[in-house]
Amino acid sequence: MDGPVDTGSRDVGRAALIMSMTRTREEEKSCKAAFLAENIRTAAVDYGGEFVSSIMRIVERAVVAAKREGLIEGTHLDEGAAMGAAREALSQVSGKALGLNVGGKIGIARAGEHIAVAVFFGVGLVHLNEICAGMGHRAI
Repeated sequence: MDGPVDTGSRDVGRAALIMSMTRTREEEKSCKAAFLAENIRTAAVDYGGEFVSSIMRIVERAVVAAKREGLIEGTHLDEGAAMGAAREALSQVSGKALGLNVGGKIGIARAGEHIAVAVFFGVGLVHLNEICAGMGHRAI
């Protein structure tokens, strides 16, 4: 079965997770270029702060980064899909993060009708961190 392969939700989710785990801007740019070669557009943004009071700021950062990088347009449909995926990703880490500080990165990926948002955070106090990851997907 040779020929073009459709990019699906697994591919987009994988790209978002990898983008959220990049350690440097150089690594982020390299991954971004590699995914673009696979027709997957990506973005990433760092984040840190107290989890509960930051939930809406994290969602907003995901939407702004997705718009800035051309993953979504400024329509209600696109913004709502990005917001929903971001909130789903955050809901998956909330059990560990509730009441604590988080620091890490948000990765966003889009191909065709699929958009995924992944968060990869260190959670805790000072140097006693737990690690968590969450991912959400929506179809546009």
